[in-house]
Amino acid sequence: MEIKINSTTLSLVKGDITNEETDAIVNAANSRLAGGGGVDGAIHRAGGPKIMEECRKIGGCPTGSAVITTGGNLKAKYVIHTVGPVYRDGKDREAELLSSAYRKSLELAVSKGLKSIAFPSISTGAYGYPINEAAEIALRTVIEFIKAAAAPLQIIRFVLFSDKDLKVYEETLKKLKS
Repeated sequence: MEIKINSTTLSLVKGDITNEETDAIVNAANSRLAGGGGVDGAIHRAGGPKIMEECRKIGGCPTGSAVITTGGNLKAKYVIHTVGPVYRDGKDREAELLSSAYRKSLELAVSKGLKSIAFPSISTGAYGYPINEAAEIALRTVIEFIKAAAAPLQIIRFVLFSDKDLKVYEETLKKLKS
């Protein structure tokens, strides 16, 4: 599914984010930037040791923030590492922190002059964020950013791991569009 907002194409696809050829891919990292499971582990395995070297130099990243490293052996030139919140009960600033993780990643991409970025569904794996809520926060944040940005990105893509996740994002985007 794909929509155009201003001069930005927002698309939703099922796939493997490590194969994306966007300028940057976003990593759902942990605050120590220590590599891990899920998307984080896949990106570090596919990108090679250069990414981890740079992560060690950076040292860490607070929840809701983002940092950037090389893409190593990936097709993407950069990896933007962002830390989403661990979901507890929805009353512990989770929505605010998740929105911030997306916004800070977009701001970092724009500040680096990048034209395209690919996101996974942040915090919905091991961090336990309910996919329906997370999709709405992610898409609303991205759409607001596109509408407000003076130098918008040309392509913002969500790369979802499963058919189920893709369907949730598609239904959410249809709802937000209307």
